[in-house]
Amino acid sequence: MTDSGTIRPLREEDWGEVVALERRAYAASGLSEGEEALRSRHRASPSTCFVLLCEGAFGGYLLALPYPLGRCPDLRLLEQVGPAGTNLHLHDLVIAERLRGRGLAPRMLRHLEEAGRTAGYRTSSLVAVHGTQGMWSALNYRVRPGTPLPASYGPAAVYMTRELNGSG
Repeated sequence: MTDSGTIRPLREEDWGEVVALERRAYAASGLSEGEEALRSRHRASPSTCFVLLCEGAFGGYLLALPYPLGRCPDLRLLEQVGPAGTNLHLHDLVIAERLRGRGLAPRMLRHLEEAGRTAGYRTSSLVAVHGTQGMWSALNYRVRPGTPLPASYGPAAVYMTRELNGSG
């Protein structure tokens, strides 16, 4: 049986692994944010930031925070803690290279969405990068046309949303 891992809140001792995995995922495309920006996302909402432990090791992370629908964090700026609102923005979800293709990202997404529904969020948003729009569409996210994005995401980024109504 394959280890489906354990999801738990992100802790201080996880930051080295989070930063290294984020750098591997995004540095080549110019989308890497750096540790201080990542930590600022976590400070904005520690209860919606998680790590995946799988096969006895760090397997991935997810950072999400409240953000107004139709807006998203600029990758170049530190996050300021603001009012909660009803939209939970999935800022980043990365699975370690050795574990990709096992359905762990959708599992982490379900964990986040359940936490979001429990906390009273009604919608979830994200910015699809690296050509991942199709993957997010398969997970019930829909493009929200006309949503302006910070230039830091690059020209191919797409803003997407979904309802957190218990379905999907």
